[in-house]
Amino acid sequence: MSEKKLNTGKINQVIGAVVDVQFEAELPEIYNSLEVECGNKKLVLETQQHIGSNLVRTVAMGSTDGLKRGDKVVNTGKGISVPVGDETLGRIFNVLGEPVDGKEAPKTNYKYPIHRSAPAFADQSTKTEILETGIKVIDLICPI
Repeated sequence: MSEKKLNTGKINQVIGAVVDVQFEAELPEIYNSLEVECGNKKLVLETQQHIGSNLVRTVAMGSTDGLKRGDKVVNTGKGISVPVGDETLGRIFNVLGEPVDGKEAPKTNYKYPIHRSAPAFADQSTKTEILETGIKVIDLICPI
């Protein structure tokens, strides 16, 4: 069994949180996450648009300070996923699913992509029930 080679590209330009990345071969799909070394941490970019000439336009999910033209970018081949389940109720996460409330990361069995289709109409509930967010202030003030 051969190991799949990750598709890599190079940064073409950085304009604030918008980063254009040039790929030699196959372009990443829309909403795929890309990773680039930025200082001593990895910065995640999300593909938003194919703009021609093997370029993709991405949005950075963090600060782009220190990025420069020519930096190596790796296509992860999948979208950004976040933890879901009872362990996440009442917690605060960033868009990457990392906790920002000072507690350790939840140990969940599932991660769902941040871009996914809505449930089918037949799977949606029509009964009246309380929507529990897990955030006490919201649950107290706004019982829906």
